[in-house]
Amino acid sequence: MGLTAYDLTGRTAFVTGAAGGIGRATAVLLAEAGATVHCADLDEKGLDRTRALITGVGGTALTHTLDVTDRAQLRAAVLGVERLDIMAAIAGIMHTSPVLETRDEDLDRVLAVNFKGVLYACQESARAMIAAGTGGSIITMASGAMDAANAGLLCYSVAKAAVVQLTKTLATELGPHSIRVNAVAPGWVRTPMTDRHDAGLQQQAEAALVRMSPLRRVGEPEDIAHTVLHLACDASSFMTGQILRPNGGVVMPW
Repeated sequence: MGLTAYDLTGRTAFVTGAAGGIGRATAVLLAEAGATVHCADLDEKGLDRTRALITGVGGTALTHTLDVTDRAQLRAAVLGVERLDIMAAIAGIMHTSPVLETRDEDLDRVLAVNFKGVLYACQESARAMIAAGTGGSIITMASGAMDAANAGLLCYSVAKAAVVQLTKTLATELGPHSIRVNAVAPGWVRTPMTDRHDAGLQQQAEAALVRMSPLRRVGEPEDIAHTVLHLACDASSFMTGQILRPNGGVVMPW
């Protein structure tokens, strides 16, 4: 197959959460690999910056300002893509609270974005791919938080665990249509979402994770983007229903 297996020339990708962090890094990398990239997010200014980065490397980008929790908005954007080959459902939010202090609205908001938003993206893209009859690759974004108990992260961890089950179930259902479905479960990555502590706490948290990692570092958005690229392209054509964990070795599950 060779290095051409990583060439996405002539293909079209749709990336949610593309206004920053892992979503932006993924959108730019897929464009560098040759794909036309549809970038979706609530943050219009962030999308403009992502589009500028893509065009700056000679790529092609289109933007969609939308809310992933609104199925109608997602459907309209996906239906506007002439041929969809890749869906990267990356949009997500963070919430922290002890279990006994978690409110209904906290859980509902996180599940709406981190699970329902991914579900909608998967459903709408899968329907488009089945209708086209050309197969495709769907990549969801889970998290290393699903592998361990983390105080304060109930809502987030539950939603990401649900994404994993969604991924595996979809993989079994969509395989006969030549549609692959896989998930990426990153460890700690420096993004605006993880930069939620004051500077001192942030440094302490990162230092602890660096000590836990055999690689002695935390992740960058580009580390995760390269994992998404692998799942998006023909190099992973025999891979579906899998959870890839780019986490620096902090967690090594069976």
